[in-house]
Order: sequence, then structure tokens, then C-alpha cells
Amino acid sequence: MVAPDPPRHAAVPLAIGATAVLVPVKAFAEAKRRLHPALGTAERAELARAMTERVLQACGPLPVAVVCDDPAVAEWSRQRGALVVWEPGRGLNGAVEAGVDHLARSGVERVTVAHADLPRAERLWDVDPGDGVVLVPDRFGNGTNVLAVPTDAGFRFSYGPGSFARHHAEACRLGLPVRILERPDLAWDVDEPADVVPVGDRGPVPPAPRALAR
Repeated sequence: MVAPDPPRHAAVPLAIGATAVLVPVKAFAEAKRRLHPALGTAERAELARAMTERVLQACGPLPVAVVCDDPAVAEWSRQRGALVVWEPGRGLNGAVEAGVDHLARSGVERVTVAHADLPRAERLWDVDPGDGVVLVPDRFGNGTNVLAVPTDAGFRFSYGPGSFARHHAEACRLGLPVRILERPDLAWDVDEPADVVPVGDRGPVPPAPRALAR
């Protein structure tokens, strides 16, 4: 299948600052298929869209890039002020690596990679202290929900089951200090029907401190 043309402005590097957040986003209609026993296609798409919105809002004052290969996601993201990185057919790991490379060429020195299925996400702008690698595991200590790295480290992303251990080993391979950050709001992701959090339980996203929002 031939990939659709990239959205306008998607491939143009922009000077967006020294730190940024990268969010890989799958087509909303294709996301969270394992929720099929509990939610229909339209409901899954709406949930995926709502969770992604939550994650983008939790980035606070930091610039946000969305890496995707779906025109509807690209347009939706652009309407919310995100830079769109168009990477069709790369898979999650390839898309994240390409997104980090794009941000590096745009002048970004540190990037926080956050999954889009974090319905309780708060304060993503507060994850990265500015050095080494920060790993935020899921609530089972198996996956990696959020990861902060220097863009020039040559970090090899390896998402999927057991990614937390692999990402920790990769940071050690590169000789980078590792900080493990356990945050209940970022540890909760949605993969199975039992993971779905009712809208009323998500709560508001706390605002960024004024010093960061300047």
C-alpha cells in the first residue's frame, strides 16, 4: 500500500528549543484493538483521542512533536499546536528514532518520549532533570511509558514487552546515568479492558508553574 502524502510542513525542521516532548500516535481508529471486547470502534477511537489530548496537555509549556503516519492524526495534532513528524511505515521503534533525529536536527538537545495512552498523565514537563536517562516504568515494571534522553546519545529504542529492562541496559551500554522515576499518574497505561479509566477518574491536569510557563 502506498503511504499517503505527508501533511504540509511535516518535514521542515523548526527551531523549537533545547527540550521537547515527542509523542508517537497511532491512527485513532486503529488504536487499542485489544479493547474490542469492551469497546466498539468509535468508542476506542474516542478514548485514544481523549488520552492523547490528556498527554499533550500534560506537556505544559514544553514544545510537543507528534510522530505519526495518519493524516487525520497529523491535522488534529497541528490544530493543537504540535509539530508533526511524518514517518509512515516505520513501526513504533523506528518512528520514535526518526522523531528524535528530526528534533535533534531542529536544535533539541533533550527529548522526553511519552506514550499517548496515559489517561492520568500530569506534569510531563517535570520528568527530565536535564542529564542522563530517565525511565518511567509502567505499573508492572515491565514497559516504558515515558523516557527522557539526550538526542545525540544514539539511544536504541526497544519498545514492547520487557522494554523497561532493555532500555535500562541500553543506557548502561552508553555509559549514561539512569534515573528511575516511579509516578502513579504516568505508570497507568491502557492495554486491556480492565485498564480503562472512567473519564470522571482522570481529574484535571495541574498547570505548569509560572516560572516554567514564561
